[in-house]
Amino acid sequence: MHGRVKLKSSAQQEEEKRKEREKKLKVYLSSRDACFSKRKQGLLDEEALQLTQQLLSANPDFATLWNYRREILLYLETIRSEDEIQRLYEEELSFLEICLKVNPKSYGTWHHRGWVSTRLPRPDWARELSLCERCLSLDDRNFHCWDYRRMVVKLSGVPVEQELQFTDRLIGSNFSNYSSWHYRSTLLPLLHPGSPEAASPRREPPTSSTCSSPSASPQTHSHRVCEEQLLKEYELVQNAFFTDPNDQSAWFYYRWLLGRAEREEMISCVYVSREGERVVAAFSRPVNVSLHTLHLSPLVLAVPPHSFQHSCHPLSSPVICDLPPGTISDTSNEHNMTVHWTERRTHRDCALYTGSDVCVCVCVCIPVLCLQLTLPLSLSGRSESWCRDSATDLELFRSELSVEKSSVLQSELQSCTQLLELEPQNKWCLLTIILLMRALDPLGYEKETLAYFQTLKEVDSMRTSYYSDLCSKFMIENTILKMEYAEVRVFSLCDKNLSTVCHLDQLLLVTHINLSSNRLLSLPPQFAMLQCLEVLQADDNAIESLEGLYQLPRLEEVSLKNNNISQISHLKVLSTCPRLTRLDLRGNPIAQTANIQSELAELVPSVTDLLL
Repeated sequence: MHGRVKLKSSAQQEEEKRKEREKKLKVYLSSRDACFSKRKQGLLDEEALQLTQQLLSANPDFATLWNYRREILLYLETIRSEDEIQRLYEEELSFLEICLKVNPKSYGTWHHRGWVSTRLPRPDWARELSLCERCLSLDDRNFHCWDYRRMVVKLSGVPVEQELQFTDRLIGSNFSNYSSWHYRSTLLPLLHPGSPEAASPRREPPTSSTCSSPSASPQTHSHRVCEEQLLKEYELVQNAFFTDPNDQSAWFYYRWLLGRAEREEMISCVYVSREGERVVAAFSRPVNVSLHTLHLSPLVLAVPPHSFQHSCHPLSSPVICDLPPGTISDTSNEHNMTVHWTERRTHRDCALYTGSDVCVCVCVCIPVLCLQLTLPLSLSGRSESWCRDSATDLELFRSELSVEKSSVLQSELQSCTQLLELEPQNKWCLLTIILLMRALDPLGYEKETLAYFQTLKEVDSMRTSYYSDLCSKFMIENTILKMEYAEVRVFSLCDKNLSTVCHLDQLLLVTHINLSSNRLLSLPPQFAMLQCLEVLQADDNAIESLEGLYQLPRLEEVSLKNNNISQISHLKVLSTCPRLTRLDLRGNPIAQTANIQSELAELVPSVTDLLL
């Protein structure tokens, strides 16, 4: 019996632990109440500082106590010398290191450390950088520490080269490091900036002797990297995903490198309807409708933002504007029309004299960019006219590539294809190959792209819906490009397994749309952009909602056979289409509803040919 350790029973151990927890909780609550009492009385003394330290050492996520502690420290600054304040804050930094050991991702602790560092009379930034390195060596994805390090680097003036070398070390030790890759993407444009011309190519707008041109607005920072450095980065990131093809962090950085080109902002089309007294301008990218006002002169007419018809989202393209009666209805009148597209305080005016033709000059102005396109729109004896910018055809969904950039992307495509031979089930490699093909030649690689999408859905079945939507987007883009080349106003994508419809803003001039035999669930609000649409076929889908068929002035025929429309309320939107005369609802649940013909006759009186 002698020399043996007496073992306590499990019940005894649990009881002792319970009593110990209750004792600690009692002390904690007592200290907390004392702190709250002192703060309520406005006491900012050493005792309160000690009480908050005691509590925060156990629970560094008590935000109220950090606030109280800062109040105390600010008061002590007013009654102590600079050297005393220096020592006080140095002790505070040491205390904060203890708190970080309790919880390395404590919001309150990192915020308080940043506050203390900015209050120090003589900060030791080398110590702070060393702390960051120690923390990141334990957890290289600690975003609190990354944020704090960026603050320290900014305040201490650490050279960009030094920080880039720091990311080299972290990435070299662990390729799976999102934060390091991201930090690297913010440093490279600063250290190796690309030329302004390469970074943001812009076509000069056409000039006119009657245009008043303010000084050019400064360009925003393009965040581009010079070509020489990009080649080095390609080599680095290829080493990463060839080492571990299934790690997504390197693939995301690779996508960033490949996606640095920006599509040019331009006005792609202007459409004028004399009968509807409407002007519609389409852009290569959505513009912020809520910040603009359209002005027409010499009528000194201003159309406020609420007159624009657009979706609930403030970004819209095209922009649709109804003009007051008589503005452009008379073909015999000569017009001297000026369109001012104004955002905030930035504006640009352009006035053009016209004779029998109306010449509309649309100016788009944003704080950092001013776009202008003058389009002669012949309206003599016609109810409508339009003009497209032919330069947008190739640049509609991608940026035009130089020979050098095409060569680089082709080389990257070959590298990814080689990796796919080794890793045929790698979803990241498959998706990257698709995106590279889209950048190089979307029509030339169309068949290969569809095949890769099918493989992706099999390899990554949990994201089948995402791949279906992305594939639908690319097929629609290809169809629009083919349509533009043929200069037709008919858009047809039947039996293509479409799950979504997009880029409707680029179908401004389309009169006929056929989307039959797909997997569509609705006709989204963006359909309201189709101001020239006359015939819509969407048979054999799963459509339940028609909210997009709103105020389409020229819509005459709608065919919705074999869909899922079940309620009369779903058809109410059709009453806003004044020319609708033919409606086919055969094969829908609503066709079996009692008295449906009389209800529809009352709801949409313009329909004379109803098929149920």
